Amino acid sequence: MLICLSLSSRFNWSELTPLGLWGRTLGLQTENSQFLLEGMPFRIFGGSMHYFRVPREYWEDRMLKMKACGLNTLTTYVPWNLHEKERGKFDFSQNLDLEAFLSLAAKNGLWVILRPGPYICSEWDLGGLPSWLLQDPEMQLRTTYKGFTEAVDAYFDHLMRVVVPLQASTTLCPPHGWGLTAQYKKGGPIIAVQVENEYGSYAKDPNYMTYVKMALLKRGIVELLMTSDNKNGLSFGLVEGALATVNFQKLEPGLLKYLDTVQRDQPKMVMEYWTGWFDNWGGPHYVFDADEMVTTVASVLKTGASINLYMFHGGTNFGFMNGALEADEYKSDVTSYDYDAVLTEAGDYTSKFFKLRQLFSVIIGHPLPLPPMIESKASYGAILLHQYISLWDVLPSLLQPIKSEFPVNMENLHLNDSTGQSFGYVLYETVIFGGGQLHTRNHVRDRAQVFVNTMYVGELDYNTVELFIPEGQGFRQLKLLVENRGRVNYGLALNEQRKGLIGDVFLNKTPLRNFKIYSLEMKPAFMKSLQQVSGWSSVPDYFVGPAFFRGRLWIEQQPQDTFLKLQASSGWEKGVVFVNGQNLGRYWKIGPQETLYLPGPWLKKGDNEIVIFEERTAGRIIQSVDIPYLGRTQYVD
Repeated sequence: MLICLSLSSRFNWSELTPLGLWGRTLGLQTENSQFLLEGMPFRIFGGSMHYFRVPREYWEDRMLKMKACGLNTLTTYVPWNLHEKERGKFDFSQNLDLEAFLSLAAKNGLWVILRPGPYICSEWDLGGLPSWLLQDPEMQLRTTYKGFTEAVDAYFDHLMRVVVPLQASTTLCPPHGWGLTAQYKKGGPIIAVQVENEYGSYAKDPNYMTYVKMALLKRGIVELLMTSDNKNGLSFGLVEGALATVNFQKLEPGLLKYLDTVQRDQPKMVMEYWTGWFDNWGGPHYVFDADEMVTTVASVLKTGASINLYMFHGGTNFGFMNGALEADEYKSDVTSYDYDAVLTEAGDYTSKFFKLRQLFSVIIGHPLPLPPMIESKASYGAILLHQYISLWDVLPSLLQPIKSEFPVNMENLHLNDSTGQSFGYVLYETVIFGGGQLHTRNHVRDRAQVFVNTMYVGELDYNTVELFIPEGQGFRQLKLLVENRGRVNYGLALNEQRKGLIGDVFLNKTPLRNFKIYSLEMKPAFMKSLQQVSGWSSVPDYFVGPAFFRGRLWIEQQPQDTFLKLQASSGWEKGVVFVNGQNLGRYWKIGPQETLYLPGPWLKKGDNEIVIFEERTAGRIIQSVDIPYLGRTQYVD
């Protein structure tokens, strides 16, 4: 620790805050293997938190906990696929109000490293890229392919209008005609901007990183640029004029010195020190030993390097936004992004927090703010789902089918002002005569339930590509309810992430034709209409889905955070939960995750409506509990 202590004695860390240096001109610079902030030696003690994974009402609480841990910098990704859900329609409101988030960081004494992509990885659907890009059959994501760069340019034009005024430096002129505010003239919290993300692990186009860098510079980015890669991708992800940083969990001998082989006389920065790990459906809940984590952080800091904790607070993949892996096989990520991080999914302290706080307090050398009180969690008990309506009864009144001779993948459905469908389910319906062998030729993405009329026949996915259809008299309806379980967010298969039926499906070697296609994206407008539809009835003792179920949660006092538990032993199998119209995310009996996080701000005093879309078999009761259960644990190797 002596290196760290001697460095901290050169200045008072508490003065180097966005508001404390109001009116500054220099921003973050590099000189003689160290960072300078406003001309003073500075080290980045950062933590990652994503505004889009945390309810807006809790942003400040998490930031105050960062400060109490000893951190001085917040890092966040920016998800293109949320800010431009439909091509040409941009959203920076409510939980996507990036300007408010960054301004709040400044108010609470945190600098910001912004990671605007356009690709962000982050265990997020398609690495944050909007799925409508895949409407183009020739699309080459993360390259200088014209169709991609034109879309990035249009997005950056809007995004940078939000970002540029919040940079730290003030001496360079903004782009002509932008009408920037006084806040820009006085300096903002952004001290560095990352160019793309882990491109060295993709590296399909040698000109791409230069394109992204110039796209940032031309729109007024003047702060220090950085890249971020793991060791194997480090040398392939470089771009001239940007500081290379490294990502890892285990500190291999010589790893930080390896940075000197790609750039000399530059400060060393660990952009992602992985404090835990993410989970996949069907696997364990991964945890990373707190003592090992803190020991590694201490070792990094002893070298004089800067560090960013990924994640400080993980949050939640609300809705259908989880990503997926595709190595030996396809594995989708769970709803929780707890990550075994420094704070839990609900923002509570872990042992990692207090061990890190002790470490940073010694290094910084002055008292840290007191940790904020944690929010109480509520156990509201059993919730009865008293009504249901079958999906088959919903279709005629709420959904108009798209008619097509051939199957059409989700992204190319003529919906949402020709932007296609991004998430959820698609129902493909056609007419067959007789039975036989149904074969997908691996064209199901990602999982299909198969019905003849309304009788369940079986499932098709990556591993099961054939299914026997029983014989029957006359013409019958064959229905395939296909779920998009999440697009791959990392690796070389990004261009192949179209969902639904991506090609022909065959019955007895004959391709099926003449489909009615129903989009089940389950957007707020659809869920609101569902409340008014006729046909809801009492839940029977046993029912086989797919169907919607609804119940009420009555709250007498001020609402608090809680966790909803849908137990397989109570009959629940697989589906999605909505509370007051908010999509909490997916549940699945295969685990590991067994509870869904329900933030208190999404509840209200009095009556709260809970709607569950269950794909298969349903129970009648769910539990509201005050302790999460994320599954059987396994330590990260």
